[in-house]
Amino acid sequence: MTVPGRRNSTFIRLLRSGFTDPSAAARLLDAEVLAAVRTDSVLLDALGATADPDLALLGLVRLAEAQTPEDLPPLLDTLVSAKPLRDRLLGVLGASEALGDHLARHPHDWQTLVTYEAADLHPGLAEFEQGLADAHDPVSLRVSYRRCLLSIAARDVCGTIDVAETAAELADLATATLRAALRIASAAAPGDAAACRLAVIAMGKCGGNELNYVSDVDVIFVGDAPNGTDEGKALQAATRLASHLMRICSETTVEGTIWPVDANLRPEGRNGPLVRTLASHLAYYQRWAKTWEFQALLKARAVAGDGALGAEYIEAITPLVWQAAERENFVADVQKMRRRVVDNIPAAQVDRELKLGPGGLRDVEFAVQLLQLVHGRSDATLHSRTTLDALQALAAGGYVGRADAAQLHDAYRFLRAMEHRIQLYRLRRTHLVPEDETDLRRLGRSLGLRTEPVTELNKAWRRHASVVRRLHEKLFYRPLLDAVAQLTPGETRLSPRAAGQRLEALGYADPAAALRHLEALASGVTRKAAIQRTLLPVLLGWFADSADPDAGLLNFRKVSDALGKTPWYLRLLRDEGAAAENLARVLSAGRLAPDLLMRAPEAVALLGDPEGLQPRTHEALEQEVLAAVGRAESAEAGVAAARGVRRRELFRTAAADIIGSYGTEDNPAEEDPGALVDRVGNAVSDLTAATIAGALRAAVQGHWGDVLPTRFAVIGVGRFGGHELGYGSDADVLFVHEPREGVDEQEAAKAAQTVIADMRRLLQLPTTDPPLLIDADLRPEGRSGPLARTLASYAAYYRRWALTWESQALLRAEPVAGDIDLGHRFIDLIDPLRYPMEGLGEDAVREIRRLKARMESERLPRGADPTLHTKLGRGGLSDVEWTVQLMQMRHAWAEPGLRTTRTREALAAAHAAGLIPAEEAQILDEAWVLATRVRNAVMLVRGRAGDTFPSEARELAAVGRYLGYAEGTVGEMLDDYRRITRRARAVVDELFYGA
Repeated sequence: MTVPGRRNSTFIRLLRSGFTDPSAAARLLDAEVLAAVRTDSVLLDALGATADPDLALLGLVRLAEAQTPEDLPPLLDTLVSAKPLRDRLLGVLGASEALGDHLARHPHDWQTLVTYEAADLHPGLAEFEQGLADAHDPVSLRVSYRRCLLSIAARDVCGTIDVAETAAELADLATATLRAALRIASAAAPGDAAACRLAVIAMGKCGGNELNYVSDVDVIFVGDAPNGTDEGKALQAATRLASHLMRICSETTVEGTIWPVDANLRPEGRNGPLVRTLASHLAYYQRWAKTWEFQALLKARAVAGDGALGAEYIEAITPLVWQAAERENFVADVQKMRRRVVDNIPAAQVDRELKLGPGGLRDVEFAVQLLQLVHGRSDATLHSRTTLDALQALAAGGYVGRADAAQLHDAYRFLRAMEHRIQLYRLRRTHLVPEDETDLRRLGRSLGLRTEPVTELNKAWRRHASVVRRLHEKLFYRPLLDAVAQLTPGETRLSPRAAGQRLEALGYADPAAALRHLEALASGVTRKAAIQRTLLPVLLGWFADSADPDAGLLNFRKVSDALGKTPWYLRLLRDEGAAAENLARVLSAGRLAPDLLMRAPEAVALLGDPEGLQPRTHEALEQEVLAAVGRAESAEAGVAAARGVRRRELFRTAAADIIGSYGTEDNPAEEDPGALVDRVGNAVSDLTAATIAGALRAAVQGHWGDVLPTRFAVIGVGRFGGHELGYGSDADVLFVHEPREGVDEQEAAKAAQTVIADMRRLLQLPTTDPPLLIDADLRPEGRSGPLARTLASYAAYYRRWALTWESQALLRAEPVAGDIDLGHRFIDLIDPLRYPMEGLGEDAVREIRRLKARMESERLPRGADPTLHTKLGRGGLSDVEWTVQLMQMRHAWAEPGLRTTRTREALAAAHAAGLIPAEEAQILDEAWVLATRVRNAVMLVRGRAGDTFPSEARELAAVGRYLGYAEGTVGEMLDDYRRITRRARAVVDELFYGA
């Protein structure tokens, strides 16, 4: 009839009617079975109104071809004369390939769509039970099930029922199916049926009356013994019945399957018995159940089997559900549950995941269920199994803002409608939005998007997902602000008690104080308060994601009080996407960074600048410090300016470290912990060197003007020289000087001593800035020797008196401030000592080993756990560093790569030189990095240095979060630390002690 490519009237009309392949459609219309109706314009228009006209026409031809000659005319006559049937039948055929297949296999089932009466429009459980009444085996049950499903799908695609009614009907059909399956199983084993009582409890979406077209049906089985029957035998009989019921629904037959019946939500999951008594269920829930199990029980509904037993079960578990928020571990469980689990979704699918992806259905369902658990213990109006009904109740009670609830309601309905239509096409369990253009077009048209279905669908989907993403956190926190801000007249607010309950559930230890902070920040009608009300819902969520939400909120109030009148502060947090989240992470991660920030709150600006968290170079820091000292009117003022720069840069470094360790929504946590350690070590060491250079300049200017009577250099040793300083480290140094021409040695020595004393005094003056302690105890003769020596005096001492440990200490010596030439000459002087030709002799090696063993036994603090002490403990910093340093002293004379002050560089060079296998080098490096990070974490969390893990629970949890461990896994963190350092100690025993 139609030649491809020829634009005759039929071709053009088919194209305009929505057919994507008009040529194929024309051939189908030419089929003999459609001869009586092929020219009917009403039929063509009806096909064009379906989601997929091509699919609808193909399905109609297949259905017509399956009719007998006697049955075909009634089908076609009814099709063209009865609009309700036409819309229903063609609507289903255009939306579901699977139901088209069913109609082709069972050609009389189209007649179930003919009736159009009140009961037909809104069938209930009784009607579905009647529809399945004739099913006597798994095959006939599937046929009857599909026939009922056909009627639901017809009402759905025609808009007779909305998405919530569709989900409820699907749940009713599932309930009727479970009853029919139990009836069939009982008929197959009447002895088992008589020997037990068995109740089927629906969970999940079936229990909540909000089922999908294709979904696992989650159930729990409760069994009991009839009077006078042995309980053990009754449970065995009930288990056989329950197993048969599951097979009847789940197994694949010639008519396919219905859906899997999943009993894994039962106590102990797959490891627990399939059927338990009510008493056994209660014993488990009262003693062992986790919070998520009570969350699951929100949906529990008795649907099949022994009605009295099912009712007893629901009555017994209901109080437990609403007491879950009072359980000891509720807050920790909630915080774990709040972190959405998307790890199991392949990366390529995350953006197409309708259920589990960001802004997906699970976000809405989880938020609603959590709010029900928190507030439902004191408000029975929230005891609903259905998501949309519960959301409406939460809004009516003031637990969720009405506007937020309305937006979330619309978004959830749209996303569920998408999910329904995606599954309806092939009746397969999937939550992935298709990628194929044809599938997207059908999906968009099925939702009423007809102009540009693909474009409109993607736009609407992204918009609704964005709403869910945005409101997911806001849902928890917005009513808290409304409760204290006293705005929006006429809207029901959270009571102080309810607001406190919610804050407590989200991890706030002192809800009353948190509410006071919120009131201070958000009350009033000022522009400042309005911006705070916009910011706080999100900030509160980020605080709750930390180990100490209370501290985060308190610190935010302090910063806001300090900067509240500056025009840029709130604007920065509102307009710069990363600034607010960065600030929330920094304020809630511990004491050090907030303390540094409080002393100069304007440093908040660093958090909004893309380059603001990048460490500055040593040259830039020294230039700024020396310029500030040069402008100052006194030495004290100059060093105060230098210490101010140090405080700001310590904050920059700490903030970058925290944000890199925690990660943000846009930037995941740094995967290489070694990179974080190196960044901190370099930044703090460079900053310390610049600060000492500034103090030296100030001390010289205060006494001698521009020129000191003696050349003077500061040599960094220990962690300072190794660029490995932590936040709480002292600066270990040596001082070397050389009298200028014509200057008496005694005068030069006195000048050097005066400069050192002045530097130390200036750097420790009581101010708001943290002091910098200078430690010169590694100098020749220790505390008994002069603070500064001339280069010649060092040479004489080292030539005559130097011990092996002093040569070892010089391995990390590096000039850090003062006269550059003198510093380099000092390094030339000590190189033969630290890198001795032909390496260390055996006597020197034995001395180092003996000294290390004595230090392990004598210097570890009394009562300290040697498996958790980061410096002197097993496999800790001292173990790794002494092992690396011994290799340097034995082999650096021949291996230039070992001539470095940095531990990790030296370890890598030792591996490159073949001195240590790759695996052992990796073990030592991992232990050293971990121990260093623990020390940094302790300082960040407690605000003071420490060499072991904190004992206070919140501080320990905060260290864990910094190290990347989730809430509630500090035990795992300590086990990992012990395991990693135990392996390192084994390498140390082999390489250092020669064991």
